[in-house]
Amino acid sequence: MNSRSFTNVIRYFMDEWLPPAIRDSKFFMYPFYYYAYKGKNIKTVMNLKSTIYKWKEQEFSDFYTNRDTRFSNSRVTDMSKQCMDYVFDNIISSNNTFIDVGCGNGFLLEYASKKGFQTTGCDIIGGKSFDHSDYYQANIENLPFKDNSFDVVMATHTLEHVIDFEKAVKELKRITRKTLCVVVPCQRAYYYTLDEHVRFFPYKWMLEQEMKMKFYSCEKIHGDLVFIGDMQKEKMI
Repeated sequence: MNSRSFTNVIRYFMDEWLPPAIRDSKFFMYPFYYYAYKGKNIKTVMNLKSTIYKWKEQEFSDFYTNRDTRFSNSRVTDMSKQCMDYVFDNIISSNNTFIDVGCGNGFLLEYASKKGFQTTGCDIIGGKSFDHSDYYQANIENLPFKDNSFDVVMATHTLEHVIDFEKAVKELKRITRKTLCVVVPCQRAYYYTLDEHVRFFPYKWMLEQEMKMKFYSCEKIHGDLVFIGDMQKEKMI
């Protein structure tokens, strides 16, 4: 998780202190992309925000399956320790069922399993398996689970990547029985970013508006926005 803290610092100075004309310059950002992506597929990743909405689901899956970066591939999790502690201090275990949608390498699943949750992972990338959790390959916009399938549903550092944000959130809400927890980076919008993000939430109110819930908390924790919604109350409205 230390590398996540380091990239947060780098992102802060680049996004907050550099003039936008420099920060979002193709020529300024090209060396960073070249280093981050090891000189591979630079044109694709630099123009991702213009092309990703035209991709079919298989193209989307293939991109994330095959990407090879010095940052994303080397981190065990995108969550900071402060964010992890906050989340698990505010959700209840007691053998509740738990799913991490966009689970990556399963770090959060293993952590939740040790906390006493019955864990399931889901991601767009195939061929994964975990000793501590069930695993399903699926797109967050079309999840293969029945309504109210899980007590706790989490999507951490996932919604900033999705093509259809509204559809993805509806699916997360649909499968949640009790608690929905969403974590996204608190990040300014730029065309050239080294993280494949296509959604940006520089302020809490922007995430709150997009989540469209009445019963929730939303806090900025160490560079991330943590949204925790009470779906039991929501479904009683």
